[in-house]
Amino acid sequence: MNERPLSKGRRNIRLRTAMSFARRLSSWRPTACGTTSLPRDSASSVKSSASGASGSSTNAWQAWTKNHEAGAQPAFPPSVVVEVKRLACESPRAVGVPLARWSLRELQREVVTRGVVATIGGTTVWRWLAADAIRPWRHRSWLFPRDPEFPTKAGPILDLYAGVWRDELLTPEDCVLSADEKTSVQARQRRHAPAPCGPDRVAKIEHEYERMGAWAYLAAWDVRRAKLFGRCEPANGIASFDRLVAQVMAEEPYRSARRVFWIVDNGSGHRGPKAVERLQRRWPNVIPVFTPVHASWLNQIEIWFSTLARRVLRRGNFSTKRDLTEKILAFIDYYDRHLARPYRWTYTGKPLVA
Repeated sequence: MNERPLSKGRRNIRLRTAMSFARRLSSWRPTACGTTSLPRDSASSVKSSASGASGSSTNAWQAWTKNHEAGAQPAFPPSVVVEVKRLACESPRAVGVPLARWSLRELQREVVTRGVVATIGGTTVWRWLAADAIRPWRHRSWLFPRDPEFPTKAGPILDLYAGVWRDELLTPEDCVLSADEKTSVQARQRRHAPAPCGPDRVAKIEHEYERMGAWAYLAAWDVRRAKLFGRCEPANGIASFDRLVAQVMAEEPYRSARRVFWIVDNGSGHRGPKAVERLQRRWPNVIPVFTPVHASWLNQIEIWFSTLARRVLRRGNFSTKRDLTEKILAFIDYYDRHLARPYRWTYTGKPLVA
């Protein structure tokens, strides 16, 4: 069967598309790259190939690349770049702008308001700041030690995480546990049941809720064996913490271990020499190790608390306190079987640190 001959307009559609792209490329000013516009002759008319496609778009791109690599005159002088970076280093309040820090849009507006440039794109400002080596306008949240004995107290904890105690390697008969409590874990029941996601629709969670009660959640994390223990108590205190310790110490290998180090903060249920005496009277192999004051972030159990809050509590819907307890314990079991097991260490008869 003979093919239907193409009309003149359809036959030249590829050529006209390529020429149109070449014309747009020749008039494009890539200010985001700091170069001037492409020379018009770089995208001049080029004979089409035998297939009917034009090579002008390829040649235009090669000409622009060569022009850029040759060091074309930048769109802004270096003095403008320096002025923008100087302004980014200043506090907005120091120049009369009621902001705590500059946003990209506000900085762009301030540069134009001061008359540094008549107009400038946010992408250009972002590129200048991102390319700087020091970038003093950036910041991150930080916790500064407030305990005068911070190095003395933090050093042994970091050594235990590395498998060392008083400059000696821990043996397989030693255990290291990180423990703490998360107070007032609320059982929140949404006023409307969450709507599941569907085609082109995200899940919807009611913002308002009713408080159905609260638990004090206590947990202990075996640093060396990736083992987790947890329980819900009506309130926080000495009795609740002792029940957590009893739950852990009733199991092997902690019951017959040579030493069981408990890393805890300075909470009311485990603080000071009295707590050491109370714990060691019942479990002689327990060695409490206290974090510095205002430095509970050294305790690895805090990582677990953030995981629990993010994956279970934050968007949860709990009808009763019992429902909250069941879901917490179910997640502990899921975490233990699927997430922590690949990292679990077993006894080999050799020290963990060579």
